[in-house]
Amino acid sequence: MAIDEEKLSSAESLRKTRTFGKVRCHNPSCMGRIQPAAGADHVKCPTCGMEYRLVWVNPTLPRIRGPVWDVNRKIAEETITEKEAAARKKSVKKGGK
Repeated sequence: MAIDEEKLSSAESLRKTRTFGKVRCHNPSCMGRIQPAAGADHVKCPTCGMEYRLVWVNPTLPRIRGPVWDVNRKIAEETITEKEAAARKKSVKKGGK
């Protein structure tokens, strides 16, 4: 019986999908991949606007240390005010106070 040269093991097939040099956004509604500049200490998600502090494990492998609180708090406050305004507009439209 001949050995199939093109058949890959599970680990070998997963290795092709690895994305070194990228991090995933920690916003549960976003989860997009972000590629920071080499050696950068902050990165901002282009999709949702959340900003994170980075640490570099080695020159090609970034990891998220945590969020930049003042930026993320501002984004959260803007989202809450938009939702409250929409809820007030909806209640007025239905005939509420």
